Amino acid sequence: MPVLSRRQLVLLVLLTLVWGLNWPIMKLGVEDVPPLTFRMVSLWMGLPIIGAVLWWQKAPLAIARAHWPRVLLLASTNMVAWHMLMILAIPRLSSGRAAILGYTMPIFSAVMGSLFFGDRLAGRAWGGVAAAALGVVLLLWHEVGMLGASATGVGLMLTSAAFWALGTQLLRRVHVPVPLLTLSFWMVAITCAVLTVLAIVFERGRWHVPGPVAVGSLLYNGVLALGFAQTVWFFLARTLPPVASTLSVMLIPVIGVFSGALGLGEVLRWQDWAAVALMAVAIGSVLWPTPAKN
Repeated sequence: MPVLSRRQLVLLVLLTLVWGLNWPIMKLGVEDVPPLTFRMVSLWMGLPIIGAVLWWQKAPLAIARAHWPRVLLLASTNMVAWHMLMILAIPRLSSGRAAILGYTMPIFSAVMGSLFFGDRLAGRAWGGVAAAALGVVLLLWHEVGMLGASATGVGLMLTSAAFWALGTQLLRRVHVPVPLLTLSFWMVAITCAVLTVLAIVFERGRWHVPGPVAVGSLLYNGVLALGFAQTVWFFLARTLPPVASTLSVMLIPVIGVFSGALGLGEVLRWQDWAAVALMAVAIGSVLWPTPAKN
């Protein structure tokens, strides 16, 4: 089990806050802006920030032609599928429940790693996966009776989580000999291009000048949730074992649930409180250091 450095811990806390608060913020944004368009604009806003950091660090921009199939594979799983399916699901779900479904990703990741990639997970890690899974079940408890109305949203969000989990596993195993920030820039750029085409084809007739709330939501997403947090996530996903980099951010949907309750008036029940305790167990199973062997 990993011991986090101070840098990793600080980045993890910031990532958790930015992404946790982003779920109700996205929900507000897609009430005014069509979902694919919302995500497309956010990504285009975040891309120059990543590019500026790339320039500031004097990192190379070019990727050899031979490595582009790998870049496309990583972009399609980590970015394109996740962002496209997730943003289409959000209008169909409450922001808190969307966050919880999206963060079933650690469960998918742990199972994929064990079954397909030969990861050997300690019993404590499996205990964390089980606690996280039970927390998800509790947080979805009240939704079960409404799945007929929100089944499409649930399916979209779970599928996006599975793609993200696969991408997290591949990110540590598919080698592209460029700095991580260069790889991040091109994965975001590819996603920008794909979502631009989809938004033009399916949503152009619904385009209009957004209101101030939607503009604020777009700025938050572009600058913080994408420009900053996406780069941090790629760093953590590559420098920590998959279970650590995924289970350790399970607090994000908890923040999403409670910020949605405070900001959007979404109702909290006993299942939400019980799930908080289970998420804490899941996080502790990853972050608590293993005693050194004598």
